[in-house]
Amino acid sequence: MIIVISRKRLFPFLIGILLLIIILLAYETYQFPVISTFITGNNEEAKFLINNFFEIRNKAIIKGDIDTIASLYDRDVKYGVWAYEHEKKKTQYLHKWSKKQGIKFYDIKSVIKFRSIKEREDGYRINFIASTEYKYYYKNEIEKKNMFRIGTYHSLDLKKVGNIWKIVREWYTDPFADSLHLDEIESAEITEYILSQKKSQFDNLNERRVKAVEYADRFCGAAADEEYGFNYNKKYINYNPLGGDCANFASQILYEGGKFRQTYTWKYDKGGSKAWVNAQAFKDYMIYSGRASKIAYGTYEQVYKASYKLLPGDFVAYQKKGKITHISVVTGADSKGYIYVHSHNTDRYRVPWDLGWNDKGIKFWLIKVHY
Repeated sequence: MIIVISRKRLFPFLIGILLLIIILLAYETYQFPVISTFITGNNEEAKFLINNFFEIRNKAIIKGDIDTIASLYDRDVKYGVWAYEHEKKKTQYLHKWSKKQGIKFYDIKSVIKFRSIKEREDGYRINFIASTEYKYYYKNEIEKKNMFRIGTYHSLDLKKVGNIWKIVREWYTDPFADSLHLDEIESAEITEYILSQKKSQFDNLNERRVKAVEYADRFCGAAADEEYGFNYNKKYINYNPLGGDCANFASQILYEGGKFRQTYTWKYDKGGSKAWVNAQAFKDYMIYSGRASKIAYGTYEQVYKASYKLLPGDFVAYQKKGKITHISVVTGADSKGYIYVHSHNTDRYRVPWDLGWNDKGIKFWLIKVHY
C-alpha cells in the first residue's frame, strides 16, 4: 500500500515525525516520569509498569542520577519516602564501592518473574522476583567484561498520582543493607592493589570442587540462570522465613556437590541439624571437625589481600557484633582474580565477595575447605 501525502499536509506531517523522534530520544534518556498510556486496568498494565520502572531505575543507578530515581516514588507518603531513601543510599553505595574497586558499571538489566498481581482501588500490589545482572570492567582493562547477578524478592505498591504512576511502597531483602558506611574505608591503596592483580587460574581444581560449583550455579534461586526457574532445591526446606537459608545452601553445596558425608553433628533428615542450618554453628563445625581451616580473619582492610588465596568450593563467613550472620561459598573470580561467591538470603550468583558487606563493624573469616 502506498500512502500519498499532499504538499499542503507534508509540513505538519514532518513536524509530527520530528516530535515523535524527540519524544523517543527523551524517553531513552529516561527524563520523563513513567506514565501508562496504552494499557489500562489489567495485569498487563502492571507488568509493563514494573518492567519500565526497573529499566529506568537501572539506567539511573549507572549514572548516579538521584533525581530520576526520586521521580519514581511518591514522596508525599512515608513508605514512598523510605523506599526512595533506600534506593538513594544503595546507588551511592554502589558508586563508592566501584571507586574502591577500580571498576565501572556499564550495564544493569533485570529479568522480572511475576508471582502475584492484585488490583487495588488506587493501583496495584505486585509480588515478583527480580534477577538483576550487573556488568562492569576494570578501568585499566576495559576490554575484559565481567558480570554478576543478584536475585531479590519484592512486594511493591503502585498508585497513580495525578496522571503519573508512582511507587508508594517497596519492600525487598536488600543485599547492600549492611553496607552504607563504605566512605569510611581509605580506598586508594586498596584500589591500586586490586588493579595490579591478574586473572586467577583454576585449571587443576579437585573434581569435588568443580561439582560443588556446579551445584551452587544450579540452585542459587532468583540469581540462577533463568532456565532453572529461579528455584531452590525442593528436596530441602527453605529456611529464609525462619531466619536465613545461607548455611543450609552452603551445606547442600558441600554435601550434594562436594560429596562430603553427613555426620551425627552435620546432617539433614527432614530438616537440618544446627551445624547444617546455622551460620555460626556451620563455621565452627567445619573448622573444629578438621574439614576446613582458617586462611584469614579480620576487617576488610586486614583480609582483602588474603582473599586471593581462596579457591572455588571454599567459603567466607561474615561476622557482625561477634556473631557469624552469613555464609557464602566461593565459586570463581573475575578478570582481576577478585573472588566471586554464591549465597542465599539475597540470592547471589558469582558476586564479588565483599559487595554488600563493607560496614566497618563487619569482620570476615576466609575459610579453606579440605576436599
